[in-house]
This record gives sequence, structure tokens and C-alpha cells, in this order.
Amino acid sequence: MIIIQEQVNDKAVAISIKGVKLTGRVLAKAMQAFLKKAREPTYKHGKQSIKSLSKHGASLVDAKIDGDDIGAFKHIARKYNVDFAIKRDAAAEEPRCIVFFKAKDSKSIESAFNEYTKLLLKHKDRKPSMIAKLRKFKEIARATAAPTKNRDRGGHEL
Repeated sequence: MIIIQEQVNDKAVAISIKGVKLTGRVLAKAMQAFLKKAREPTYKHGKQSIKSLSKHGASLVDAKIDGDDIGAFKHIARKYNVDFAIKRDAAAEEPRCIVFFKAKDSKSIESAFNEYTKLLLKHKDRKPSMIAKLRKFKEIARATAAPTKNRDRGGHEL
């Protein structure tokens, strides 16, 4: 008997109602509204798998993105409430990702990609980092000929 009671407690729901007088009709309407809301499917938002993205019912659009900047795209997509799924392209030599996405309207997708392309152009226009400059100068230093060592240090001349 105790096991049945624990199962019932696991499925309990709390409903709060504001009102002057709580009648059976008010309680029935609240229960109906709750059950109607509970039956509606809930969808994940943001990054998800392709399978769960296709369950939304809308058509999917894809785009190819370089693997280096995928983190920036995730941040911007969340900002504009774009649902997306990332699939790594193993056939490509360079790391590439195919991004499938869906949003409520095309404006949010368009504005997300506009901001992402601005970010990419901004990163390309930057000066090279100090580490990259150091690597370049190390290669130049290795390429130059090493000074020849003179082993006659004040020896006797005959």
C-alpha cells in the first residue's frame, strides 16, 4: 500500500488560483486550463540534435561554417532565438561544420547571420597576434646562417 501512495505523490501537481470564492466550477476550469497547457508539445531551443530540430515541423535550412568560429555562431544564434543543430563535416580536409537552423521568422535568421558575418570580417581585419609574430621571427632567425666559430683564440703564430 505504501508503494502506491509514493507513486501518487510523484505525480502530484500544485495549482494556485486567485479568487474570492473557490467553487467546483472554478477548480474545474483551472484543471482544464492546466491539462490543455500540459498537452501542448514543448520544444527545445538553442543547440540541439538534427532529429529533435526536425520534430518542430518547420523546414530546415543549412549553411556551411568554418570549424574555428563555431563558438561565436552559437552565441549569436542564442541571442536571436535561432534553433540550430551542428553536424561536423568529416569529408572536408579543413574542419567544417554544417549548421541546420530554424526560427520563428526569417528576420531573426537574417539578422543573426548578418551579425556573424560582421564578426568574421572584424576578426580578419585584426592585426596578427604577438604569438604569431614571435613564431614568424623564430622562423626567420632559424633561416639565417649561424655565425661561424673561430677556434684560434690567441694561439702561437710561427
